[in-house]
Amino acid sequence: MGATRIYGYPRDGINGILARYSVLPRTTRVVQVCHKEMAAFMATAHAELTGELGVCLSTGDPGAMHLLTSLYV
Repeated sequence: MGATRIYGYPRDGINGILARYSVLPRTTRVVQVCHKEMAAFMATAHAELTGELGVCLSTGDPGAMHLLTSLYV
């Protein structure tokens, strides 16, 4: 079972990854969000509401702590 949606905050570190996802099959959608915490909240909600895999994407800078905090809740 693969991911149908990937939630990510576009920045320098993941722009290449987001460009690569543009060539994936149309069954995978990349949703760009306005904040890293929102990516984690949306991935969590997606997983809970659909029963599918929830995926969030961020860079490894200190802002990645926002992902951990949001996923922990």
